Parts: sequence; structure tokens; C-alpha cells
Amino acid sequence: MTPVFKRTRDSVIVVALLAVPFFVLKANMKAPENQGPIDRIVVRVAAPVELAAVALARGISRIWDDYIYLVDVKEDNRRLSYDNARLRERVHELEHAQAENRQLRRLLQLKESTPGELLSALVVGKDFTEFFRVTRLVLDRGPHDVKPHMPVLSPDGVVGAVLHTTNDIVDVQLAVDALFGVDVEDERTRARGFARGTGDPARYGCKIEMVDSRDDVEVGDLLVTSGKGRWFPRGIPVARVTRVVRRELGRDQDVDAVPTVDFSRLDSVLVLIEGAGEEGRGGSLAGGAFPNQRTRP
Repeated sequence: MTPVFKRTRDSVIVVALLAVPFFVLKANMKAPENQGPIDRIVVRVAAPVELAAVALARGISRIWDDYIYLVDVKEDNRRLSYDNARLRERVHELEHAQAENRQLRRLLQLKESTPGELLSALVVGKDFTEFFRVTRLVLDRGPHDVKPHMPVLSPDGVVGAVLHTTNDIVDVQLAVDALFGVDVEDERTRARGFARGTGDPARYGCKIEMVDSRDDVEVGDLLVTSGKGRWFPRGIPVARVTRVVRRELGRDQDVDAVPTVDFSRLDSVLVLIEGAGEEGRGGSLAGGAFPNQRTRP
């Protein structure tokens, strides 16, 4: 193939490519009644090509628009996901702060309503059984002088009593411990009894001993400290009755109860360090420091 032929061929192709659109445009610009035979042939031949070109252009435009749209949507989704995560974290922080504020308000109300000097203490450790039941609490007492047998309270009621102290650490014997007991009375009828922990590793429970067969005690009754003894002030919730078996006259009733305190949820408590050590202000069995029986009132 000679150079002259190649130049001639290229020139013809260029002229054809320029002429075809010219003739097509010229034919399309004429009104149908003014079109000649050649114009109608050009329009008829060019129509499918024009339709295909338009369809191809629209398809490319749609794909491009969708791509740009999807890119924007993905970016928006990433931004919204990040904002939602931050908002959820913020809501969680606010809910936690609100729960802490409620707990602190309840502790403050208990502190104001309970006679004597109360010390706030944080729960820094818990011992659990294989049933996830709390058996012992460890408190951070700080610089205060905390001694064994001092009552430990929460807004929900009696937690237990101080078992012993080591440096700044306080071990608490819970109200469900088998060696713990406290004199109680039925808030509804003032029937007296003695609440002693069952020490059951599977569940929290108390046995209410020395409930006279003539006393009115029913399931659902709230048992509170009677204030008879040395340690606990009167009126602190201890347990709620879950079962009552009445006996014949002269025999004590068989009464079961569950503590009002959820030991697994305790984060802070109050220790009564002064004001409850008077005779007639409360009673407690802690670590076997007191007799295992009390006389019937």
C-alpha cells in the first residue's frame, strides 16, 4: 500500500465522516413536504443510528448518574452511621449518668431520713457462687473508722453488717448469710419475728423465725427492722414474705421471705457508723458475734 493511496483513503474517510452528519442534519432540518427522495432516504437510514446513539447516550448518562448517586449515598450512610454511633454512645452515657443520679438521690434521702451518722462507701468487689449469687461484698471505706457489726444499708433496705476490716477494705456479711439475723416486724400488722439468712447458694432467701401462731402474717407483707436490739434503727426494709405455713396454736409459723435488696446490682451503700449503738435501736447477728437465739418478745 503506497503512501499516496493511504493519504487518499484517509482523506476520503474524513470527508465522509464530516459529510454524513452534514447531510443528515440538513435532511432533518427540512420540513417533510420539502424533503426530496435523497433526503427521505438519508433520514430513513439515519433514524435507527440516531435512536441507537440516543439510547446509548442515555444509558451512559444513567449509569454515571447512578454511580455518582451511589457514591453520595455510601458517603451519607457512612456519615449517618458514625453520627448514630456517637449519638447512641451519648445516650448510653446520659442514661448511665441519670441512673447514677437517681441512686445518689436515693442514698441522700436515706441518709437524711436515718438517724445517726452514715458513711457512703463504694462496692469495689463481690464474691459469687456458681449460680451467680453474691455471697460477699467488699467496700472501700476510705479514711473513716469502720468497725465490725456496723449496719450496712442501701435505699432498698438492709444489706448486711460489717464482718471485718483490713486496711481500707471492708468485708460485708450479707443479710442472706446463714450467720446473719435481725429482729423484724411486719409493717402491716407489727407482728414480730427474727429474720435469718438461709445461706442457700442458688438463691437469696430468709427464714422468719419465732412468728407466733396467733400473729397475722401474709404473703407479700413487708418486713422491716423492729429497732429492738443494739444495731439497726427501726423501719428499714429487710425482706418480703413469699410463703406462710400456719401451725397449730402454740407452735411458730413457718415463714419464708426474700430480701428487698438486689445484691448483684449494688454499686454504693451506706454504713451506719454512729447513732445506732444504743440499746433498743436494733439487733444483728454478724459472724457469730451474738447469740444464735433470742428470747421471744
